[in-house]
Amino acid sequence: MRIVKKIFFALLVFVIVIAIGLWAYIFHLKPKYEGELGLQHLEKETTVYFDDFGVPHIYADSEKDAMTALGYVHAQERLWQMELLRRIAPGRLSELFGTVALQNDKFFAGIGIEEASAKAIAKLDKNSESYKLTQAYLDGINQYLEEGPTPVEFTLVGVKKQKFTIKDVYNIFGYMSFSFAMAQKTDPLLTDIKNKYGAAYLKDLGIEGEFNTTRIKISKEKTEAYTAISKSVAAMLDQSPIPPFVGSNSWVVGPKKSKTGKVIFANDPHIGFSQPGTWYEAHIVTPKYELYGCYLAGTPFPLLAHNRNYAYGLTMFENDDIDFYQERTLEGDPNQYETPTGFGKYEIRKKTIKVKDTSDVVLTVKATRHGPIMNDFIEYLDQNKPIAMSWTYTREPIRILDAAYGLSHAKNKDDFREAVKLIAAPGLNVMYGDALGNTAWWASGKLYKFNKGVNTHLILDGTKGKDDIIEYLDFDKNPSAENPEWGYVYSANNQPEAVDGYLYPGYYLPEDRAKRISTLMDSKSDWDKEAISKMIYDNTSDVAVETVRNLISILDEISLSKEEKEVITVLKAWKGTANLEDVAPTIYNKWIYLYLKNTFEDEMGKDNFNLFLGISVGKQVVANQVKNENSVWWDDIKTTNVKETRKDIVSKSFHDAVLALESQLGTQIADWNWGKVHTVEHEHPLGKVAALRGIFNVGPYESPGSNEVINNLFFGFNEEGKYYVKGGPSTRRIVDFADIENSWSILPTGQSGNPFSKHYDDQAEMYNAGKFRKMKLNKKEIIKTSTKLILKPKK
Repeated sequence: MRIVKKIFFALLVFVIVIAIGLWAYIFHLKPKYEGELGLQHLEKETTVYFDDFGVPHIYADSEKDAMTALGYVHAQERLWQMELLRRIAPGRLSELFGTVALQNDKFFAGIGIEEASAKAIAKLDKNSESYKLTQAYLDGINQYLEEGPTPVEFTLVGVKKQKFTIKDVYNIFGYMSFSFAMAQKTDPLLTDIKNKYGAAYLKDLGIEGEFNTTRIKISKEKTEAYTAISKSVAAMLDQSPIPPFVGSNSWVVGPKKSKTGKVIFANDPHIGFSQPGTWYEAHIVTPKYELYGCYLAGTPFPLLAHNRNYAYGLTMFENDDIDFYQERTLEGDPNQYETPTGFGKYEIRKKTIKVKDTSDVVLTVKATRHGPIMNDFIEYLDQNKPIAMSWTYTREPIRILDAAYGLSHAKNKDDFREAVKLIAAPGLNVMYGDALGNTAWWASGKLYKFNKGVNTHLILDGTKGKDDIIEYLDFDKNPSAENPEWGYVYSANNQPEAVDGYLYPGYYLPEDRAKRISTLMDSKSDWDKEAISKMIYDNTSDVAVETVRNLISILDEISLSKEEKEVITVLKAWKGTANLEDVAPTIYNKWIYLYLKNTFEDEMGKDNFNLFLGISVGKQVVANQVKNENSVWWDDIKTTNVKETRKDIVSKSFHDAVLALESQLGTQIADWNWGKVHTVEHEHPLGKVAALRGIFNVGPYESPGSNEVINNLFFGFNEEGKYYVKGGPSTRRIVDFADIENSWSILPTGQSGNPFSKHYDDQAEMYNAGKFRKMKLNKKEIIKTSTKLILKPKK
């Protein structure tokens, strides 16, 4: 008995020691929110107050000290995210994840972001404030890298620490710019459809902009081989450890539309969900400067921000800034290709990709006058039909750092506009409002024209020059509006109106959100912060209601069962909402999916159809195909001696939808709640490992919202009938210049990327419930609700 007691006691001591050791390890990994630290490169003592949601409020004697402090505190929360982001563009994920990331690395190494970054950095003014402040920010990151605790992800994956440099900053901006582009997913697929079935099949897809009837108003004071590209790029972005930018809403209410006569600014950029989330909030205060901003990991200046004088944010312009060219290699000489003036030599570069636990891979990339040959780094492309990619970001001078600095340091509206002009790519709708009552938006990007008749949604001829760019437009020709007479500006990724009769081509999203925003804005002139907060969580689609009405009308004279008639009754009473308790959106989305599947999959095939659903053309067609009774797409090419009609396809899809929902959710239609099928889980890259999911992932939660409502919590269609939210508002901000110290924000999960921080997920339930928290500017309130970390110069 005594021996048993001794063994039990020894085991108990062992468990306690392990528990204490684990607790000590976790405690050691937590971010430091209070106490004192010594920082190199700091000139004077700097104080950081972390508020009740972990937002750092940095009070410094100079902006340089503030940026050093920002780099340090940003790194202690988001170093893992910074590490992943800086590795994507140069093709260095395989060093961490092995061959599973090799195709991703080949692609990004091939398109040349890193080389474009090096070229831009060589031209930087090393004495400029933007450069000096960037270096200060990097100093802060690197001190944490050297002296701070190693993030648990680094230990699990085996990351070798390396200093951050300004090239990392540029590479991060480069990846962000690529994720904004849409042509790489769309043009090859449309070219394949045209080659297989003819131009009539493209006409019904609305690629000339005919579906974009709700346009942003402007105002001035003055083959299968091809679809390999689409599939590869879509898969890489979907599987990326850092999600792509997708869409966004923003509206700025001018004085004559607000209750107080002051500007109210609202913005919610739509980005694929991940954990940690995209944005890190920070508030900087010096004797000469103050800004509260949202920062991308590893970048020194915020892309969304406000202070007491002005606010700014962004949405995606969705302009076409990537073009593909079919080139021709000289027969018998693989080093030459055809140009309008004869044959020229391919530019050739080699790049070594290091792969974890195996041999290095040497990538050889050829480039023409248009850009890199994609056949060199995308599988399944015919090597005898080289396709080059021409991209504005790598073709034009990159001044994104100066632009981001200018946006965050503008003194007035005109200063701000000058900073927007510096952005060649990506195409953004940059939104602005200020304390003086100004409202504005400008489309950024270096826009250009082709010869009349050139369809930039298809792969172009690279050999003769007839499909080359013929004119670059001055910034004054970009769509914009400054202080319009109707009293507000807005953007929801929809087509802007024509400038000088020219409707700029792009990959614009359906009009649902745009129509809802403009309808609500026009309906009243006494907007306040509370009303705006309800609007930013609005779950209603007027377009969906109209689409349902059109679908139901096609069912006339069709025999319906008792259950199907009950389903129709639910749909007829629907107001277009996507709330958790609603039944209609569950029915609607199942019917829509099957109607699209039965219409398009026979021609496209399963893989291309799934790709089609995720691009702007596929989204635009949802509400428009059903109106076209004579569309060539209705006929099922797999059936012989039968030509299907619109009524055949729509009625079959309805019957199948009801049967599928009964099988999935039971026969009680009242139980088919949207919250049961529409859920969100914020996934960490390591959360894909089942044993680590509970530690790193946040959720799942039942989720309101839907595709293309203002509360755009978007998903992909599937056979299962479960709609897993892929992304949505990456932040929701409301800046009220009548009450600037009580402006609001919310993040999808939390400030911290450290799973052991209390701020890792402390906003997730608030976000899902439609709540906000303050973006604090009042120092007394900040001190009262914060812990204090004092940073001292380190000798």
